[in-house]
Amino acid sequence: MSFTDSPAELAPGTPVAPASSAPRLLVVGCGGIGGIVAAYLFEQGHDVTAFTTNALIADAINAIGFRVRGEASPGTVGGRAVRELGPDTRPFDYILLATQPPQVEEAARDAVAHLAPTGAMICLQNGLCEERIARIAGPERTFGGIVAWGASMVEPGVYDRTSSGGFVLGRLDGASDPRLDELARILEAIGPTTVTDNLAGARWSKLAINCAISSLGTVGGDRLGVLLRHRFVRRLALEIMTETVQVSRALGVRLEKVAGTLDLDWIALTDAERSAVGSPGLFAKHALLLAVGARFRRMRSSMLAAIERGRPPAVDFLNGEVIERGAALGIATPINAAIREEVLAIAAGKRKPSLALLRAFFDRTRELVGAPSSMRPPPPATPAEPPAAPPHEPPAAPPHEPPTTATNAQADASGEPSLPAANVQSDLRDA
Repeated sequence: MSFTDSPAELAPGTPVAPASSAPRLLVVGCGGIGGIVAAYLFEQGHDVTAFTTNALIADAINAIGFRVRGEASPGTVGGRAVRELGPDTRPFDYILLATQPPQVEEAARDAVAHLAPTGAMICLQNGLCEERIARIAGPERTFGGIVAWGASMVEPGVYDRTSSGGFVLGRLDGASDPRLDELARILEAIGPTTVTDNLAGARWSKLAINCAISSLGTVGGDRLGVLLRHRFVRRLALEIMTETVQVSRALGVRLEKVAGTLDLDWIALTDAERSAVGSPGLFAKHALLLAVGARFRRMRSSMLAAIERGRPPAVDFLNGEVIERGAALGIATPINAAIREEVLAIAAGKRKPSLALLRAFFDRTRELVGAPSSMRPPPPATPAEPPAAPPHEPPAAPPHEPPTTATNAQADASGEPSLPAANVQSDLRDA
């Protein structure tokens, strides 16, 4: 790469505003998310540069274009990818960081010299990467971009958008910013984009979900829809999310609903639910996870994909964040700690992902759970309505995914009633 040294960050109080001309955009990383983002931006005619260090990806894009399939895909989009940025490259107004979390800090350090003084870097990674990037680009030039859709790269230059959705944008300090509004208008072509004044709450809610589905998807070795049909997998997901919510509450974070639908404060297990063998609350939470599995049934763990490509998994940027921050607060996170070790064992070649491995993990961790540790969520910033009760009218099971045959009266070692796949909550279009 021909990146150069970083300029000094903006002084506190420096006014920032969008450039009067069309903004220049740089997408760093052309994997699943980055490739699709770049494709849509090229299709919309924006002044965009796609950057990748991978020669195979760059060659494929430059030969044929971005080939996108799946949810509302634009098909094949003409565009080019570069592998270096010379010193004469004009500064970019927005640099969208679309690498995997383990590479994001290096990518930011390499690219920050090409960021305009009034520009911003946008973290599209899962996890809590904004704090890391703010130390490189400065807090005034760091935005969070929460991605609410799924994607994968099938082969170099070929992308599969596995679910629809948009973005949530925000600043670490929650301040309003005209650049956020401009960026939201640009990204609207990819999916519905909103601006939040509670980035921490939105990030921690998404982190709770990612800690569960990405780690369990890595150990189970299958797509989300297949895995979440199993009660013991849903139970593990609830336990992982509950630990994450406990840590966020201790930090005083006011959690946001994911896509306006998934309420993590409600999903987190209560003390009674942690030890109960079936209850109406558990039934409703399992039904919600079945709905999530149906909605995002094609989604596959990005950590598993990274391991398969010989790259380190991002587990320390997901479950590791929960473990580290929980330890600092004296909050136990045994299931997150155990699943982290399992993922690292797979990455080291000591384990092979499978449903059987995930079941063995569930059985092995039963002695780690059950102790009461509930904390009340912090009060909302403004009065809010209580979460709506789960709907009583379940839709039919998703096509090609037959429901389980167990009855509602049965229970297994997970301690929850079994749920036919037809007991999926209705109307989770935005989940």
